[in-house]
Amino acid sequence: MMRMISGAAARKATVLSSVLLASTMLTGVTSVLAQDTTVGEVIVTAQKRSEDLQDVPVSIQAIGGERLEALVVSDFNDYVKYLPSVSFQSTAPGFSSVYMRGVASGGDGNHSGSLPSVGIYLDEQPITTIQGALDVHVYDMERVEALAGPQGTLYGASSQAGTIRLITRKPELGEFSAAIDTEVNSVSEGDIGYGVEGFVNIPLSESAAVRVVGWYQHDAGYVDNVAGTRTYPTWGGTINNNTLVEEDYNDVTTVGGRLALKIDLNENWTVTPSLMAQSEESNGNFSFDPTNGDLQISRYRPEGAKDEWYQAAMTIEGKLGSLDFVYAGSYMKRDVDSQSDYSDYSFFYDTLFGYGAYWVDNLSNPVDPTQYIQARDRYTKESHEIRLSTPSDLPLRVVGGYFMQNQTHGIEQRYMIDGIGTGIEVPGWPDTIWLTQQFRTDKDYALFGEVSWDFKPGWTLTGGMRYFLTENGLKGFFGYGAGYSGSTGEAACFGPPQVDGSPCTNLNKTTEESGFTHKVNLTWAVDDDRMVYGTWSTGYRPGGINRRGTLPPYGSDFLTNMELGWKTMWFNKSVRWNGAIYQERWDDFQFSILGANGLTEIKNAAQARIRGIETDVAWRVTEGLTLTAGAAWTDAELTANYCGFTTPGGVPVTQCATPQAPKGTQLPVTPRFKANLVARYEFTLGEYDAHIQGAMVTQTSSWTDLRLVERAIIGKQDGWSAFDFVAGVERDAWSAEFFVQNLTDERASLYRYAQCAEAVCGGAVYTVPNQPRTLGLRLGRKF
Repeated sequence: MMRMISGAAARKATVLSSVLLASTMLTGVTSVLAQDTTVGEVIVTAQKRSEDLQDVPVSIQAIGGERLEALVVSDFNDYVKYLPSVSFQSTAPGFSSVYMRGVASGGDGNHSGSLPSVGIYLDEQPITTIQGALDVHVYDMERVEALAGPQGTLYGASSQAGTIRLITRKPELGEFSAAIDTEVNSVSEGDIGYGVEGFVNIPLSESAAVRVVGWYQHDAGYVDNVAGTRTYPTWGGTINNNTLVEEDYNDVTTVGGRLALKIDLNENWTVTPSLMAQSEESNGNFSFDPTNGDLQISRYRPEGAKDEWYQAAMTIEGKLGSLDFVYAGSYMKRDVDSQSDYSDYSFFYDTLFGYGAYWVDNLSNPVDPTQYIQARDRYTKESHEIRLSTPSDLPLRVVGGYFMQNQTHGIEQRYMIDGIGTGIEVPGWPDTIWLTQQFRTDKDYALFGEVSWDFKPGWTLTGGMRYFLTENGLKGFFGYGAGYSGSTGEAACFGPPQVDGSPCTNLNKTTEESGFTHKVNLTWAVDDDRMVYGTWSTGYRPGGINRRGTLPPYGSDFLTNMELGWKTMWFNKSVRWNGAIYQERWDDFQFSILGANGLTEIKNAAQARIRGIETDVAWRVTEGLTLTAGAAWTDAELTANYCGFTTPGGVPVTQCATPQAPKGTQLPVTPRFKANLVARYEFTLGEYDAHIQGAMVTQTSSWTDLRLVERAIIGKQDGWSAFDFVAGVERDAWSAEFFVQNLTDERASLYRYAQCAEAVCGGAVYTVPNQPRTLGLRLGRKF
């Protein structure tokens, strides 16, 4: 017979059990802490000098080289998903617009659009181009750094909302090393991918070494171009795409290499020249039409792009007395040739407005109105920075310097209809109904400096300022021939050609701006393992020229950031927990839309408020088991109405009867919540060193446009979660690894869009997905 226990006895038993459980847990913790479970030091160069991540009062997410390899990272899409404060819109490889901390308005990213709000650097040199981030192949990298918030003091114009830095591994003196890695993979509902990568580090003397890196990567296609027909009501004919039907037609081939030389001239001076080049050829389209079916689309003209670029760079480091001297310069050239189907424009403008009646041959008979685009983009970017800094061990430290960059963009876009009459062509351009032949320049000059003062033990006050002078110019031709339009294009020309290939000039404008950005930071090192900081900083993005001549230039927009952050280590350095809480005010932000005739129009909009929390944790549970996680919560909304127009002087109008986006509207692109979790276990399996790893990335839903009508047409991007798995072994110099990416075959929506203005082309909405489930095998050999 079971005896009943009194309440007092039960409470005593509960207390005793709790004590025993706590004792057991403490014993376990003591056992774990007795092992080597320190998280390890992460060195970053975010403040233009090498420092431990935990000593830098900036919100930084850093992914080291070994972790990049462990996460099977090979390109932009792979690493950006592990950066919670970063979001992006992408239509194809090499055409991604990057945003941080919700500073995004959903602009169309056109070639005559605003400069980026996030700067991207390759080592010390900026590589941000106007139309998108370079899709640099990630191999033999030291780390990736993401600096969240305005970096307007040390990094300047295109670092309004943050900066992403790709740090390559440098040549190592006195040591030969090499490796080769191969991969084969299979994409669900797709084709077979494969690649080979390798490097060699060769000492040339006691004071010189060279590092050579190369890669060849073929990414499998997974989107099918399926059979379709389209009937144009005015022309009366029906077209089909029978000759272009193909499965898995969006494959990509990437070939590239990097050559770096390191020379120690003496004990104080080092020169590091480098050359990096890459060619990326993509076929097909990277979106699908849900009305056609999963991963299926119907395209009626060939599509694809060839993106070739190189960057020559030079870094010189040395001593001028007690000062550290750095020169960083580079020249980058990027050529992109692309072709794309533009038949949605033809179909909807003909169906809704009867445009097919205007697209005729020499006998005035309507022709097949299917449009397509042939484009050539020619970019150059030259940058120079000279920087001086005092020794880092002084209580009063100063860093300052001069920066300049000059970007150019040669723009050629032919909107073509086969068989149109010579009378409605753009002169000198057969079958071309519309031509853009322009040359854009963006110049940026700056003086910058920061002073840090350790005014008492554990306390540091930092102040920084950057004076900038920017110039934006756009000249050339855009529009129709005089036989097609009597008021635009050729009919609006006021002078002879200033850009090669243009029939005449109807645009030639420049605008200049100057101003200051600042940063004030207070840091308190509570002890050796914990630090908190507060920052008040600003960032800016230059204004520019609208190519529609009737519109005024758009002005700079500014971001003001108030931030409280922490950098901490716990439990004998086995746990690293960092984070930041911030609020930002975005004033007169630049907003791009596709206006009449598909022309980009940029106007300063209203104001927005952004609040958020970002954090990352690393916990080395045992010598073999490590958990890492990162998360960001972002609340970004308008604080004034967006009415869609400005005063004649360019000041945003916020009082109107029917705002296109009322006060309180959520800003687009950035999800409210984005997070990742990675668990890695390393162990011994017989004579092999083995590992298994699981990773999860998740984010909530987001909009693609700010305006209520347009976002209703395009629809909301659903939230999604994706899981990756890796298992591998190593022995001696050999390694083998099996991986699965997107284990559950989640169909994430990375971008949704219509081919022209939503009110016209919104009947066909496309989705850019993540890559379907991919199974792969990697084999490697070190020498």
